[in-house]
Amino acid sequence: MSDTAKSAHWSSRWVFLLATIGFSVGLGNVWKFPYVAGENGGGAFILVYLLAAFIIGMPLVMAEILIGRRGGGSPITSLSRLAHNLGQSRLWPVLGWLVMLTAFVLMSYYAVIAGWTLDYVFQAWSGRFAGMDGMASARAFEAMLASPWRLVGTQTLFLLLTLGIVAAGLDAGIERAVTTLIPLLFLLLLCLVVYALLVGDASAGLRFLFQPDFSRLSGASVLAAVGQAFFSIGVGMAAMMMYGAYLERRQPIPSSAAVVVLADTLVAVLAGIAIFPLVFQFGLDAAEGPGLVFVTLPVAFGQMPGGALIGGVFFMMLAIAALTSAIAICEPALAYAREKGVGRRAAAGLYGLMLWLAGLATVFSFNIWSHWRPASAIERLADASVFDILDFLSSNLMLPVGGLLIAIYAAWALPVRESSAELGLDQGRLPYRAWRFIVRWLSPLALLAILAAGLL
Repeated sequence: MSDTAKSAHWSSRWVFLLATIGFSVGLGNVWKFPYVAGENGGGAFILVYLLAAFIIGMPLVMAEILIGRRGGGSPITSLSRLAHNLGQSRLWPVLGWLVMLTAFVLMSYYAVIAGWTLDYVFQAWSGRFAGMDGMASARAFEAMLASPWRLVGTQTLFLLLTLGIVAAGLDAGIERAVTTLIPLLFLLLLCLVVYALLVGDASAGLRFLFQPDFSRLSGASVLAAVGQAFFSIGVGMAAMMMYGAYLERRQPIPSSAAVVVLADTLVAVLAGIAIFPLVFQFGLDAAEGPGLVFVTLPVAFGQMPGGALIGGVFFMMLAIAALTSAIAICEPALAYAREKGVGRRAAAGLYGLMLWLAGLATVFSFNIWSHWRPASAIERLADASVFDILDFLSSNLMLPVGGLLIAIYAAWALPVRESSAELGLDQGRLPYRAWRFIVRWLSPLALLAILAAGLL
């Protein structure tokens, strides 16, 4: 199989679905979703999240995949080709550069955070969680962050795993990885769900997750649910566009997007079921925030029967979710390098080095530069570390803007005949008209609200 974006294709629709699910199912589902749900009251938040994922998120996934398949290359090449063939503005390829730059910035710190999961696998299986209380767990987490060598070590290991897979190509690398890792991810998650329901306080956990309390639902929590749905699915990171370029014409986009969004939301909900019964059983705080996974859960693992094994399995699952997402985030850059005549292995080495160097800024944010506030003159970022600034730029600015421009291009700039043909939907019938209305109006409005909330 040729390894250029123009001629390479997924070996089957099943593999495409596994790869795309692997991209969507990342740290946002297993790490971020449970604590955001906990902070926003559980059931009512989850209901809004599910509605947003299918009503707003799925049409955007369809839009990004159709742009990639219609263009048939990396995001930059796809948009350049489409703009040239359709006589459109030469500025549209800037969108390709934007989503690829977003992917780079995000990946630079994502690799560091993903490295934490590897560190915690080793900690769990070495029995360090045994007998931990909240203070001991917090100290252990702080000790890890305070050591640049530990963070660099796990960051390096994670990048080597990621770029090693991507360097092997579409069939020998990405396909082989996702067909192994995604079934393993679901198997581990289901085992953890069963264990949590048997050992934890199942009734309290399920009641928290599925019994909506609309009195706790504010405008801010609704916006948080919409934002979580958007970020979890992964629009605006270049990967959906790239994976769409590898999708053969005979494969349907709408049903594929539905399966991806369903799997993405299912993993997020299952992660909640695996976590909250344990949280309530051991008297922990469901609204702990970002520390829920890395500070609170180790306390539970240290107290429960077989906690060392279960804790290791949990963090291994988290690492697998991070890895399958990272593979997809890195692939567009390597595909673009191949289009420019650079060998895939050489491109992987260079891109990995760039990510490693950029990631040092995040590593040092937690220790050597922990007191440095480079944007102190800006009120919104006065207390932000370098990592906080990178996260703010990618999550609050670059991702919403990228998603907004994807929606505008797919539903406003791309002719109806092009989008309807690529989606395989009759332009005069309700499914296509509903998709176009959502991507033209509802999705941009939601993204503008997310953008405004993030910047204000």
